[in-house]
Amino acid sequence: NGAAFSKVRGSQSGQDSTRWHVVRKFLGLISSHNIPVYLIDPLILGLVDKDIEQIRSSPDGPSPECKYFCASRDFTTFALLDKTWKHEVGLFRTAEKMGFQWLKIINKDPRLDGMDDLSGMEIPLHYIFKLASHAIHLVVFYERSGNYLWHGPLRLKQHMDRKFVPFRKLHFGRYPGAYEKPELLHVFIDDLKVQIPKNPSSFLEEMSHSRFLECRYREARAFLQLYPDDASLDAVEFRIKAKSLLHLAALTLNNLGVKFWLSSGTCLGWYRQCNIIPHSKDVDLGIFIRDYKAEIIPAFQKAGLPLKHKFGKVEDSLELSFQGEEDVKLDVFFFYEEEDHIWNGGTQAKSGKKFKYFFPKFTLCWTEFVELKVHVPCETLQYVEANYGPDWKVPMKVWDWKSSPSNVQDNGVWPVDEWDDVIQIY
Repeated sequence: NGAAFSKVRGSQSGQDSTRWHVVRKFLGLISSHNIPVYLIDPLILGLVDKDIEQIRSSPDGPSPECKYFCASRDFTTFALLDKTWKHEVGLFRTAEKMGFQWLKIINKDPRLDGMDDLSGMEIPLHYIFKLASHAIHLVVFYERSGNYLWHGPLRLKQHMDRKFVPFRKLHFGRYPGAYEKPELLHVFIDDLKVQIPKNPSSFLEEMSHSRFLECRYREARAFLQLYPDDASLDAVEFRIKAKSLLHLAALTLNNLGVKFWLSSGTCLGWYRQCNIIPHSKDVDLGIFIRDYKAEIIPAFQKAGLPLKHKFGKVEDSLELSFQGEEDVKLDVFFFYEEEDHIWNGGTQAKSGKKFKYFFPKFTLCWTEFVELKVHVPCETLQYVEANYGPDWKVPMKVWDWKSSPSNVQDNGVWPVDEWDDVIQIY
């Protein structure tokens, strides 16, 4: 047990050194099975990040003290890419011989879910290896079709030992998460050779906003049984163009580092039917005004999307519209945060009338939509209900943006002497 471990040089206590020895033993275990794992433990990466230059440049010499892996914690977290490994039976056998107890958590594979198939074959999502008083949490990451990595939630089945480790303290598993594929770096930390994300601080930042929402395929199927999908040639062509426009818009905004989300009808389509609404005729995105950049308009124009109209100004009710292929347009709404709500504005060109659309406060989650990793409001139901009212499940072919939304209010009129600036149509 842990008390029998010899101390690693410079550590403060036997308990500190137990953590280091368990990590060393685990690295030996996975190395004997050629399993490439990398460190994603936020506590250790936070410590490493402060010394990253020194760690990158330091040779593989002995460290004077155990600074990172001896830090006080109940477990150490590593990541495993699913496609790099398949032979778990041999691993478990070796782990047991080395004294580890282990737990495997499986759940449904969301990549197999779709409108035609909800079979949900089960896949491994998390492994936990426990030795002495320390545990290793191994999070399995899978590639998704939007070219990103995804990990699933940690849900214990009924027969599982809920006291195996302090599950509530685990950093990964409360929610599914989505991440970019990280560049990895081989380094020596406390005399142990490990892989870490090349930029620990950006990984930690990504981790804090990684929560992922799955598309609601079951509800979408129920919706389509009530309201069969439009399979006309026009609808099919519109969806192809809208998907292409959304991918181009995402590429443009991501290159600028501007955070955006699916808004209005595009968000409703994702939430209600896991698809673009075929009669909507446009793609709608939301951006917080704090993330506005002057380069947005020139970047879209350079991407082949000319500005169709610009209403409002940065301080008030800004709204941009770009012309996509043929009659498909991209509407970008800017959102303003107040103490107890968030709103975006609208402008009627011929009268100068202003409108305000109120939303309860929301945060952003990742999802996958038309093979794209993209943000949606985490509190999607409240967001959709604010915009479309309690009957959002019923399709509306006729929609007046000035009166149909349930969250719209009059907001005065633009002064006539400002019209040239706040009502620009191209």
